[in-house]
Amino acid sequence: MAKVYGVIIIGSGPAGYTAAIYASRANLPVLMFQGYQTGGQLMQTSEVENYPGFEEGIMGPEMMDKFEQQARRFGAEMLPEDVTAVDFNRKPFVVTSDSGEYRAHAIIIATGASAKWLQLPSEERLKGRGVSACATCDGFFFKNKDLVVVGGGDTAMEEATFLTRYANHVTLVHRRDSLRASKIMQDRARKNPKISFIMDSEIAEVLGEKEVTGVRLRNVKTDEEQKLDVQGLFLAIGHQPNTELFKGLIDMDKAGYIVPVEHTMTNIPGVFAAGDVTDHRYRQAITAAGDGCRAALDAEHWLANQGLDVTIESWD
Repeated sequence: MAKVYGVIIIGSGPAGYTAAIYASRANLPVLMFQGYQTGGQLMQTSEVENYPGFEEGIMGPEMMDKFEQQARRFGAEMLPEDVTAVDFNRKPFVVTSDSGEYRAHAIIIATGASAKWLQLPSEERLKGRGVSACATCDGFFFKNKDLVVVGGGDTAMEEATFLTRYANHVTLVHRRDSLRASKIMQDRARKNPKISFIMDSEIAEVLGEKEVTGVRLRNVKTDEEQKLDVQGLFLAIGHQPNTELFKGLIDMDKAGYIVPVEHTMTNIPGVFAAGDVTDHRYRQAITAAGDGCRAALDAEHWLANQGLDVTIESWD
């Protein structure tokens, strides 16, 4: 007879690993699907300085490795595979990956969200070396630098305004002739003497070998190009929650973020969600980890209330 886990966790960022730590310490049999790209967005972050407990800062991949080792220490099993299908109509729930079907009494979805990128080879090469999608995470490292922010919505205005705390100057680049941001956010950015605007333009190339030294801009109406000397590029063109797998099964908002109905539980009893997959506002490692803790505790309590004996001792 196939194993039936107490909890299957889908996703391996701060939310997923924290859920695995808490669920495993609760003596539940835990299986985590890490995905083929383990660790979430922090794997693309050079240094994390705002997570409590790391007073000297820590590299994003090293931090995720510590999360993983702590979860393994308490007995969580891990598979570096993507989930290809889920069946929430069967009890126990069924999760399918390339290696087969796996079953669990409770599921925690922690698949996160992905920043939208420009899909330029030069951008990909310089991610974490001056190219970022999180001003709150990385702005501190750009003191007295000249920066570019790409985008035209409220997020772009917020990111540009935030970066002026550190930067010498911020140039906001938008491919249209008008901004999509709310009037109050536009006014705030336009009144900031450290922010200037280049409209009707897009990034054609990110310049630099080992770090960003500039960008090449292309005017979308005239095709004219210009070079801008900057030391950092911030993308603020949105995030996409990684929820395609659950569409039609889990309640979501218009943007695709999962909307829990009770604490971290989704509209399907026994299925929980945590981290950036539910959060379009904060998107921080520490808030995702907190969500992972909450989801694990909610799952533990839910299993107990169902009268299911799913502890390690009862598991063959």
